[in-house]
Amino acid sequence: MKYYIAKTTNYSFDQAVAKVTEELKKEGFGILTEINVQETLKKKINVDFKKYRILGACNPAKAYEALSKEDKIGTMLPCNVIVQELEGGKVEVAAINPVASMMAVENPNLSNFANGVKEQLERVIEAL
Repeated sequence: MKYYIAKTTNYSFDQAVAKVTEELKKEGFGILTEINVQETLKKKINVDFKKYRILGACNPAKAYEALSKEDKIGTMLPCNVIVQELEGGKVEVAAINPVASMMAVENPNLSNFANGVKEQLERVIEAL
C-alpha cells in the first residue's frame, strides 16, 4: 500500500498550491502550516532545491474525532499535502494516505475514520 495519494498536473506551481488549497477547503480542510522547502533549504544550508511546498491540512471535525479515539494521534496530524515541481514543467500534488499511516497505530476504532479521510483526500487529488 502506498503511503501517499498523488497526481501530476499541468498547473503552474503557484496555481497548483492555490487549487489544492481550494479543493481541500471544499472537503472541510484548512491550511494550518505552510513550509516553503526551497526557501528554507536555501536560507539554512545554502542549497538550491526545486520548488517544494508542504501544506499542513487540517479538518477540525476530523481532528477532534481522531483525538477522541486516540489521544496520541496528534503526533500524526495535520494531514500533509505536498506540491512539488517536476522536470518538464509538470507539478505533482501528493497527500498522505491516512489508511497507510494509521496501520502503525494499533487502534481498530481508527479504521473507518482513516478510510473516510482517505476518500476525502482522494477527491481533492482527483479534482486537480
